[in-house]
Amino acid sequence: MAGPHLQQPSFLLATLKADCINKPFVQRCHDLETVIEEFPAKELHGIFPWLVESIFGSLDGIIVGWNLRCLQGRTNPTEYSVALDFLDPSGPMMKLVYKLQAEEYRYDFPVSYLPGPVKASIQEQVLPECSLYHNKVQFPSSGGLGLNLALNPFEYYMFYFAISLITQKNSPVTHHVSPSNSAYFILVDTYLKCFLPTEGSVLPPPSSNPGGAIPSPAPRSPAVPFTSYGMHHTSLLKRHIAHQPSVNADPASQEIWRSETLLQIFVEMWLHHYSLEMYQKMQSPHVKESFKPTEEHVLVVRLLVKHLHAFSNSLKPEPLSPSAHSHTASPLEEFKRVVIPRFVQEKLYIFLQHCFGHWPLDASFRAVLEMWLSYLQPWRYAPEKPPQSAEPLLRSVSEKWAAFIQENLLMYTKLFVGFLNRALRTDLVSPKNALMVFRVAKVFAQPNLAEMILKGEQLFLEPELVIPHRQHRLFMTPTLGGSFFSSWPPTITDASFKVKSHVYSLEGQDFQYKQMFGTEVRNLVLKLAQLICQAQQTAKSISDHSAETMASQSFFSWFRFTPSEMNGSYTGNDLDEIGQDSIKKTDEYLEKALEYLCQIFKLNEAQLTQMMMKCGTAQDENGKKQLPDCIESEDGLILTPLGRYQIINGLRRFEVQYQGDTELQPIRSYENATLVRLLFRLSSVLNERFADQMDVLCSREDFVGRLCRYHLTNPHLVQKIRYSPVVKDRTSQNWGPRISLRFLASYRTLISLLMIYFIAPWFYIGPVGCTFIILIGYFLYAVIMTFFSEGWKPHEH
Repeated sequence: MAGPHLQQPSFLLATLKADCINKPFVQRCHDLETVIEEFPAKELHGIFPWLVESIFGSLDGIIVGWNLRCLQGRTNPTEYSVALDFLDPSGPMMKLVYKLQAEEYRYDFPVSYLPGPVKASIQEQVLPECSLYHNKVQFPSSGGLGLNLALNPFEYYMFYFAISLITQKNSPVTHHVSPSNSAYFILVDTYLKCFLPTEGSVLPPPSSNPGGAIPSPAPRSPAVPFTSYGMHHTSLLKRHIAHQPSVNADPASQEIWRSETLLQIFVEMWLHHYSLEMYQKMQSPHVKESFKPTEEHVLVVRLLVKHLHAFSNSLKPEPLSPSAHSHTASPLEEFKRVVIPRFVQEKLYIFLQHCFGHWPLDASFRAVLEMWLSYLQPWRYAPEKPPQSAEPLLRSVSEKWAAFIQENLLMYTKLFVGFLNRALRTDLVSPKNALMVFRVAKVFAQPNLAEMILKGEQLFLEPELVIPHRQHRLFMTPTLGGSFFSSWPPTITDASFKVKSHVYSLEGQDFQYKQMFGTEVRNLVLKLAQLICQAQQTAKSISDHSAETMASQSFFSWFRFTPSEMNGSYTGNDLDEIGQDSIKKTDEYLEKALEYLCQIFKLNEAQLTQMMMKCGTAQDENGKKQLPDCIESEDGLILTPLGRYQIINGLRRFEVQYQGDTELQPIRSYENATLVRLLFRLSSVLNERFADQMDVLCSREDFVGRLCRYHLTNPHLVQKIRYSPVVKDRTSQNWGPRISLRFLASYRTLISLLMIYFIAPWFYIGPVGCTFIILIGYFLYAVIMTFFSEGWKPHEH
């Protein structure tokens, strides 16, 4: 078509490529707008593929293009505004698309860059189920290599726009970039609002001709008709077979071809990366993941889900007369009726299944969680908004949403079980993880929601009288059962059929359904409730420990000398750094989550009270948390799998303490290494020389004996050994009375003595007098501590 004009477009293309190097971004966009306005379609045809690639980047990710995912108004306001205006639905780029669309040009898109299931299907020369690919695949004569799709300009543009979210993963993203504020995110929202409007109809293409005539879009292929949207369930079931030609296709449906095309491209590029067969294969741990979605990808999908709910909920109320409905409903209204079940439901379900099973166990899962919860709550995006009340009470879910819940039963039940399995493996002391449990519990605790889910399960578990012999879903219709079993109410029959068809279409005929309100899932909920109680206790102990640490800190804390370091124990935890405010939030989230779980599953209050008491009594006589779950053996205690889980998640821990000779423990950061070694040698000489005399003094039963035992023995060390969970036969080890001068190597002690000697001259006290006062003061302190201290029986060691 563009054969006679090859030289001019080549010159135009070369000029534009040179401008990309020499001119600034704003000037280039202005020049492009002029070119689009002044040049005819035959000459613009040659630059279109290059222009699309220069904007959205190459399919292999090497060319970044305009990097719309990192372009933000806060950092680059001028470029941001110009890019959005240029790519706006009524902007120059879309004018170029419609100008080329009127001439019916086609552009090749490589099949190798399509999502995995689609690519595999086409390469096996099997036509995909989605009508988007019908009559577009070009099979080369040489074999299976070099397959392409022949796309019209609008499809080609949207394919590149959608797939740039996937292919441009290695683009230079800075840390301060927020995906929801990027130019790409704003454009997705703009295109959805334009081509899937919640109010009014789809805007016609902008005029690109000086005379004002609007170029007509390419007619829809007769082999892929836009029909059967008014048929509620049978049209949904027909998605599993190839679309058949329809002679009586409604010409009015041509008005929304862009809406259908845009939605199909977004769903295919963003969600159709896993098929049911591929997902079942990926349950094996030996199968490598073929595609890993990013957090930004999930946020964009959530935007799509939210808009589709708003788009579907903007459907006008159905007329009472079915005949009137078939004649008065516009194509856009019919499209709203089936947009979620026909185009989104299956692919989104498999996408979520994959994310629930393979997403890392960290806080980034929040994006997946919120996308899932957005899909579960279409009532949040209904036109009628409830009045905002001051009290944060949960609003009851209306009965009109029962059909949606039943036809999306697996989205509620199976994915909830998947979330339970994730929650049982996460650290609930973390505020972000606690928030996720709280969010899910709050959503499912909405009044009337659990009852409607239970009703859906009951409909699915009804006897197979309604659908005899479990015929293939392609041959089942809602009328089956009504004529043969007149005693069954028709509404129940139809609802049961819809639920069964939904489950079997997503999971296959041999699927073993696990009831959300059954015994197995209830036991998982009880386990989660127990973990919540344990996490609350852990958060409380961390809070208490932090408070004690803060209270015990003194002026000398900058020397890193704390009581926990003196006794040789390690009580540190990476959760200590979350702060008191975060601990309070964790406790609030977990407390409310537990309350909501009780409401959803009607948990017995006595069971919960006993569970909380069991967690609360996990304190030994020293006030420490209960040890991890262990079993006794000849070699001591051995961790059970539950004990390992408790340690990994910070629910319980061993008190790691130095239990050897205190004189030989490693040199601490708050000690002077040279002084430690010198004082150890001096102490060893004194202990060797006066060992017998110290032993005699400590053996006396009078006050002198008790005073010597207080100074020359270490009863705290024996107490630690006695309470150790590992050491069993070390209590017999006794180092006897001895002198220890290691405390003089501590920086805190040295600084304290230095300050005393520095201040003493102000009161006219010399060094000798100051030393005498220190000794007298210490002697009085020792006498008082001897009277009040316990454990002065030497033979207990």
